[in-house]
Amino acid sequence: MKKPIMPADEIEPRIVQRADVAPTDGFSLVVDGHFKTHYDNENAAQEAGAELLDRFPMLQVLIYDAATRTRSPLH
Repeated sequence: MKKPIMPADEIEPRIVQRADVAPTDGFSLVVDGHFKTHYDNENAAQEAGAELLDRFPMLQVLIYDAATRTRSPLH
């Protein structure tokens, strides 16, 4: 079965976040020194980081605050 082809004006552009460039706003998870998922608030980043650390305790997970350009450990 063939997939329907969407016209070019209906295709949404992908938002690609590069892992080697620090975000300019919000909060991001830094996993083993690499930027990962982006969040709008610190609480969401803390919860996601805690869940990730519970599943994979061998990882080093930090929260990056783009406003102050600092990395902090999970609380």
